[in-house]
Amino acid sequence: MNIALFGYGKMGKMLEKLGTDRGHSFPLKIEFDTNLQSLDFSAIDVAIDFSTPDSAFDNIKYCFENGVPVISGTTGWLDAYDEAVSICNELQGAFIYASNFSLGVNIFFELNAKLAMMMSQRNDYEVAMEEIHHIHKLDAPSGTAITLAEGIVHHSDYEGWQLGKSHGNTIPISAKREGEVPGTHSITYSSKVDSIEIKHTAHNREGFALGALIAAEWIQGKKGVFTMKDVLNLV
Repeated sequence: MNIALFGYGKMGKMLEKLGTDRGHSFPLKIEFDTNLQSLDFSAIDVAIDFSTPDSAFDNIKYCFENGVPVISGTTGWLDAYDEAVSICNELQGAFIYASNFSLGVNIFFELNAKLAMMMSQRNDYEVAMEEIHHIHKLDAPSGTAITLAEGIVHHSDYEGWQLGKSHGNTIPISAKREGEVPGTHSITYSSKVDSIEIKHTAHNREGFALGALIAAEWIQGKKGVFTMKDVLNLV
């Protein structure tokens, strides 16, 4: 495939390395503040966006307008997600957004939801979440933490999440920024007598890049809005 990369930082370079090993080409590597109208997307099979919250929606919209499927891993822009979905459907495009493309994390999402269902009847436990990322990460909490919190809310009586200490019936999320940590997420249910914890630790960025490439390969020839559940057949 010919892949356009939006964002050519550490993740973009990892995508290029792994994708080249898988036989793909990267004719467009798009840095920030690039004039999109100056680029030729006619030979592009799919775009992968790991850019910035400020540029993600415009990148995605431009791809739909040019008939290019989009894999988006940029977080912090989701106020415009519903509009992106609407444009995708209107133009019969193809779109996958994930807060985290790691295959292990997407399995972790399912484990988190299952545990939340099991704990929903246990009023003696309180849940809390912690996420740790590198000091360069722009948003807090992470998109992955928000997805995990939403999974708990969907299967419990919690009304939402809160960065820092919880107020009311919300899930407290502690967001730490340390060194070059790729990403660690833990969910703990605590009572007076014990605690139950599930945790995912990324050892490097390779898992995120590989998952995005697998999604880009999977979406070829498809129309519509999908998730990593579809890609991994977890639906």
